[in-house]
Amino acid sequence: MVRTGRGSGRDGRPTLEQVAARAGVGRGTVSRVINGSPRVSDRTRATVEAAIADLGYVPHRAARALAANRADAIALVIPEAEARLFAEPYFSGIIRGVTAELADTDIQLLLTLIRTPKERQRFGQYASSRRVDGVLLVSVHGDDPLPDLLTEIGMPAVMNGRRSAQESFPHVDCDNLGGAQLAVEHLLGRGRGTVATITGPLDMYAAQCRLAGYQEALRAAGREADDELIAHGDFTEESGHAAMRALLRRRPGLDAVFCASDLMAIGARRALREMGRTVPGDVALVGFDDSSMARHMDPPLTSVRQPMEGMGRAMTRALLAEITDGGLERPRTVLPTELVRRSSS
Repeated sequence: MVRTGRGSGRDGRPTLEQVAARAGVGRGTVSRVINGSPRVSDRTRATVEAAIADLGYVPHRAARALAANRADAIALVIPEAEARLFAEPYFSGIIRGVTAELADTDIQLLLTLIRTPKERQRFGQYASSRRVDGVLLVSVHGDDPLPDLLTEIGMPAVMNGRRSAQESFPHVDCDNLGGAQLAVEHLLGRGRGTVATITGPLDMYAAQCRLAGYQEALRAAGREADDELIAHGDFTEESGHAAMRALLRRRPGLDAVFCASDLMAIGARRALREMGRTVPGDVALVGFDDSSMARHMDPPLTSVRQPMEGMGRAMTRALLAEITDGGLERPRTVLPTELVRRSSS
């Protein structure tokens, strides 16, 4: 049992002063040991750690953070509305990866949705006041000024995805172009003659890459991309439904569709059913994400698997390293994708 006599905290727990007295060192030395400072000899460090163990001292988290000029918190920023956050499995996969990577740390995660310029400005002020130690950015569109703002204020940050091929901001992405190529090569290899695509929002580099992968796979097979076979969506189910109906009006004889997200594939499947087409008999269907929705569709959806949880974990590891080492390395990571074949194609 730990004695909590003179010098104990109000809650009866051992204090920093008691640890210092037990170890025969100053309060500042104990603080340096707790915060991992190299300015302590191995012998002194061992003595202080023994005193901490003997007394059962637990450092006060807020005080430790203040001493280290740290907030012990990071922000996960998603510039989308709540409806998209909860509808799209992509976001839940990223969040699972982030929280799993933080599970063994003392760091708090703040989820922030930014929907308007005013909210962006408010978050910029919040970050500038150092209420967080770093920022994870997800679903950034090409014209979003937030990455540049974070660079200006020197805030450690890592982005999910890229804004362009020349992206210099620290990021973790997946092979969107290669994944789209796999999807279209699969459809062509199954003997499909008229392959359409439903794109994501083309102000996002991921959507541009998936469209480029579709076009590249057609070129490699000796076919030219036909603009009538390209319809634009925004990664939502409703946009997939509308785009599929538009494609069928333009090219009623199409026999395959590559959708740039599983959610759009769900909308496309609904439109095909409404217009009397069977999957895969009349039209083969492939999505992108390999979310849980893909497995539970009727028929189960062939989809390009991107490692959503893996990206969340990799982003978090990269951000924690950046916070710790002061940004000596700026990660630029692209994780592989793979095609998961099911009965929709």
